[in-house]
Amino acid sequence: MRNIYIFIIAIVVQTFYVSGQSSITTYNLQECIDIALLNNLDLKSAELRAETANINFKQSKNALLPRLNGNYNIGKTNGRSIDPFTNSYINEELTFSNAGLNLGATFFNGFQLINRWKQQKLNMKASEMEKEDAKYNLVLNVTLAYLQVMNSKDLYVLAQNRMENTNEQLNRLKSMFEEEMANPSDYRDFQGLKANDEANLVSSKNNFEDAKLNLMSLLNTDVDFDIATIDMSVDLSMYSESFDDIYAQALENMAIVKASEFRLQAAEKGVSVAKSLYVPEISLFANLGTNYSSAARIFNETGTSIVETGDFVTVGGQDYQVMSEQTSFTPENISYKDQFENNLNSSAGISVSVPIFNGFNAKNSVALEKIRKEEATIELERIKLQLRTAIEQTYKDMIAAYERFELLKQQAEAYEESMRINEVRFTNGVNNSVDYIISKNNLENARINLNNVKYEYLLRVKLLEYYKGKI
Repeated sequence: MRNIYIFIIAIVVQTFYVSGQSSITTYNLQECIDIALLNNLDLKSAELRAETANINFKQSKNALLPRLNGNYNIGKTNGRSIDPFTNSYINEELTFSNAGLNLGATFFNGFQLINRWKQQKLNMKASEMEKEDAKYNLVLNVTLAYLQVMNSKDLYVLAQNRMENTNEQLNRLKSMFEEEMANPSDYRDFQGLKANDEANLVSSKNNFEDAKLNLMSLLNTDVDFDIATIDMSVDLSMYSESFDDIYAQALENMAIVKASEFRLQAAEKGVSVAKSLYVPEISLFANLGTNYSSAARIFNETGTSIVETGDFVTVGGQDYQVMSEQTSFTPENISYKDQFENNLNSSAGISVSVPIFNGFNAKNSVALEKIRKEEATIELERIKLQLRTAIEQTYKDMIAAYERFELLKQQAEAYEESMRINEVRFTNGVNNSVDYIISKNNLENARINLNNVKYEYLLRVKLLEYYKGKI
């Protein structure tokens, strides 16, 4: 019964282990790139900067349109004030209101608005290119990180195979050692070799985990995953294009170069914008307004009457009162709607603003924009120089890596044959453990070096493809 319980527990543990293992998703290179393009924070920042530049461009374009603004207010005053209807002083509570429309349009200002619009359009294009550069950089970094994971994974597998081979030999020597059929030093040598291989295995596993962690950070994910292995069994061939061809394509296709060129053109437009401060500005304007006052009234005639004037005339020694016919009026408030309709007023005209003296603002603005233009020129030249240096260094490293790959491939083939011979001789007791361990170390080191230089070459090729704008 106890054995049955143990068997059931073992099955449950194995089931959970297999289930946990199978839950790890495997991504290929393109899937990793797609996830990075969706999640990477640096790329999102570049996209926001491009969106900001696009809004600035739209704002500068809309600045060419006429300006139309409306205003409306209503309120009350107490005490002595001016009646907005009669412009006379009154001393009563007054409700007032007014509304208006103002239209303004810049007719000419030295093409300042047009040049600013063109400048913002160039800045928008530069931001778009910088976004593309961030995207290309991300794709490149993900690709390089992916290959680095593959390299470290291959080295981890080599370390595992080496550990497995060492354990097989150690188990064989252990049996012979216990039966006193072999040299005891051989067994002890392999015990030391096992400890060394175990240390290498731990180091290889850690390097593999570090490489995968770097890839995960680019993908901005904390979910563990495995990568699909790319077939690297094909023989590598020498890169065919020359350095000059790659550099010429880089100048034509690299987004960072185009972005810097757009920034320079935008700086040139900035000088034109600053120079417009020397030119008079001509604007058109038009206004429409109306108002209301609670003190405004109309007086309606209600009839006539004969009233004494207070004057007298004497006729024949007799005084008579002078009478006069007087018209009677009744005040009536004017409605809000009627006042707004009746009090409409409008104006239109041309405004000219001539710069005479503004504290050398125009002169200093032009000087600053010229400095920004020179800075943009230097930045473009710096980018081209850095690009040429980087391509030249990568190209030389690529050639050196390929030459080393060819040499190390021959070395690995020679050590494989040497290992085969020494393994047969050691198994048959002809050689001692020292010769076998030396041969084994030589082969394993040759395989590690060959694997490293293979990925080093592939990484350089990917960099050159990136510089050509074809990654």
